[in-house]
Amino acid sequence: MVVLSFTVRGRGINPCADLSVETPDHAHLHRAERLVEYVLNVATVTGPCLLHSPETRVQHSSEIVVVGAGAAGLAAALAFARDGFETILVGEASMARDGRTVALLAGSVRFLEALGVWPEIEPDAAPLETMRLIDDTGSLFRPPPVAFRSTEIGLTAFGWNVENATLVGRLGSAAARAENLACLTSPAVSYEPTASGARVALADGTKIDAALVVAADGRRSKLREAAGIQARHWSYPQKALTTILAHDHSHRQASTEFHTRRGPFTLVPLPGRRSSLVWVTSPEEAGRLAELPDEKLALAVEKQAQSMLGKMQIDGPRGVVPMTGLSVDQFTAPALALVGEAAHVFPPIGAQGLNLGFRDVAALRDAVMDAGAAGHAPGSEPALSTYRRGRTVDVALRTNAVDSLNRTLLSGLLPLDLARGAGLLMLAGVGPLRRAAMREGIGPSRGLPRLMRPVGPA
Repeated sequence: MVVLSFTVRGRGINPCADLSVETPDHAHLHRAERLVEYVLNVATVTGPCLLHSPETRVQHSSEIVVVGAGAAGLAAALAFARDGFETILVGEASMARDGRTVALLAGSVRFLEALGVWPEIEPDAAPLETMRLIDDTGSLFRPPPVAFRSTEIGLTAFGWNVENATLVGRLGSAAARAENLACLTSPAVSYEPTASGARVALADGTKIDAALVVAADGRRSKLREAAGIQARHWSYPQKALTTILAHDHSHRQASTEFHTRRGPFTLVPLPGRRSSLVWVTSPEEAGRLAELPDEKLALAVEKQAQSMLGKMQIDGPRGVVPMTGLSVDQFTAPALALVGEAAHVFPPIGAQGLNLGFRDVAALRDAVMDAGAAGHAPGSEPALSTYRRGRTVDVALRTNAVDSLNRTLLSGLLPLDLARGAGLLMLAGVGPLRRAAMREGIGPSRGLPRLMRPVGPA
C-alpha cells in the first residue's frame, strides 16, 4: 500500500484540510500522483483553497524493504521478490569502474542462477579452474608453490571472475524489471521499530513501514547505527591498487596469488587474455604505483608477476582502496537484519568478501521462508534468531582466517613464517587435506543456504 498525504490551505471555516490518496500497489502510484495534482489544481481555481503545501508526503508499506543497492542489496531484493514478497529497494544501483572485480564462487553462481540473472553476467565472466599460491616473502621457510584444481573436488570451476561494476549493472537491470519489487533512489536516513515491524525514513521525507528491514547499506551503515548495533573497526598498514590488465600469454583460467611481505599480489582471469589485479602493499607504495604512467605501471606489474603472463598492458581504470576490517556484536535488531559489508569487512584475500555477503542474503531468505511456513512474519524473532545463529560461526571463521593470514604476511616473525609454510606444504602434499580445504574455501561444509546447494529443493 502507498499513501500520498498532502495539505490544502485556504480561507473560511476550515482553512486547512489534510487529505490522502491510497493506492493498492506501486504500479498505481503514478496515477495517484496525477489525481493529487488534478485535485489541488481544481481546488485552487474553483474552491476556497488558495494555496497547498509545496511538499507531498509519501508513505509506503511493504513486507520487506532492502536498504542499499550494491550487489548484496540488489541480490536480497531480487531473492525476496522472486519468492512473492512485496519488496522495496532503497538506493541507486550504480558503481564506478575502478578495476575491481569479484570472484564469484560456485555457491554464489548457483544463487545468481536461481535469481535468473546469471545468463546476463556469464558472458562477461571468466572461470577459475586453478588457484595458485606462491610464497614470495623471501622467508627462510618458503614453501614451493601450491596449486588447487577444481576438478579435484568435482567442479568445472571454483567460480567466475567479473568486474564489480558489470555485476551491479546486471543486477540493477534485473531489479528494474522484477515483479513484486519497487525501487526508490532517495537514501535512507533512519530506522525505528514499530508494533508491526519497523519504519525507515528517507532523505526526501518518504516513510516506509515494513515487516522486515534488510540493512545492506555498507560498512558505514546508517541503519546499523540507528539500531544501536555496535561495530568494531580496524585497519591495516596497507592499501590495494586495482586495475585491469591485458597480457601476451594465456592465463589458462588460473588465478595466481603471490604472498609478499607487504601483502598479497593477485592476478585473476577475465575473458580473453585479460586479468584483474589486486596489489596489496604499503600505502606509500600504492600511492607511488597509482601515479605511474600506464607503461611504467605495466612493467612494474610484469616484474612482480615474474613475467608469467608475458608483456603487460594497462587495460582499464585504476583504484586505490584502504585495507580495513569490521565486525559486529550482533547481526539483527528488532525487525532488522544486517547483510554484506554492513555486517563484516576484511581484506580481499581468498575471494571471501562478497561471497560471504551473498551467503548472508541466501541464509536470510531461508530463515524468512521457514518462519513463514510456520506462520511467523518476515521480521519476527523466530526468523531473525535462525538467521543470527546460522551466520555467526561462518562469518567469524572467515573473518579470523583472512585476518590471521594477512597479519602473518606482515609480521616477518620466523615462527609465523614456519607455521604458514608448514601449512602450505601439508596442503600441497596431503590430498585429502587439500580437497577438504578447497571444499571449505568455496563454502561452509554445513548449513549452506538452499539456493546455493548443487542439488535439492529451494
